[in-house]
Amino acid sequence: MTLPDDTHDAARAPGAEAMSGPDTRGHIARLSELAAARGLRIAVAESLTSGMLAHTIGAGDGASEWFAGGIVTYMTAVKERVLGLTPGTDPCSAACAEQLAVGARRLFDTDLTVSTTGVGGPDAQGGHPAGTVFLGWATAEDQGHRRLALVGDPDEILTATVDAAVRLLAFHAEGLRPLGPRRGQDDGV
Repeated sequence: MTLPDDTHDAARAPGAEAMSGPDTRGHIARLSELAAARGLRIAVAESLTSGMLAHTIGAGDGASEWFAGGIVTYMTAVKERVLGLTPGTDPCSAACAEQLAVGARRLFDTDLTVSTTGVGGPDAQGGHPAGTVFLGWATAEDQGHRRLALVGDPDEILTATVDAAVRLLAFHAEGLRPLGPRRGQDDGV
């Protein structure tokens, strides 16, 4: 399932005024509640946001019980080796975002994973204008992406990306139920 493309002015996007704006905090609270109540395991794969998303998710209530972790993969070769990105895939694309989410879901053995990739600016990169962002998501049953066309300076674009990724996690967590006992007894904790 692929969600429609979004175009946002990052300077006016909800939560863009601060990484932990009221909208983002509300979505993190809902994600925390859902993950804890349903026994979900959540993870993130980041390129564009360089750990900002994991930092934001990790601030959720009881995150040590449901947030498996995050991986930051900036270099394409690392994305290929660690997360299984198909060589030659455009790093700023829907295909890349989905593959990163699927790879991280496997790596962390999660119920839901979201990824971020794109161009934060201020300049275009690889033929993509600044503000071109793709969020990928993956569950055991499905995967998809969301394209964002953000406008603003690099900090505003990154903040708006984190906010959109948190909203995407909360949205998909609403429809998930735990898959049951599939994980080993020793999960490294």
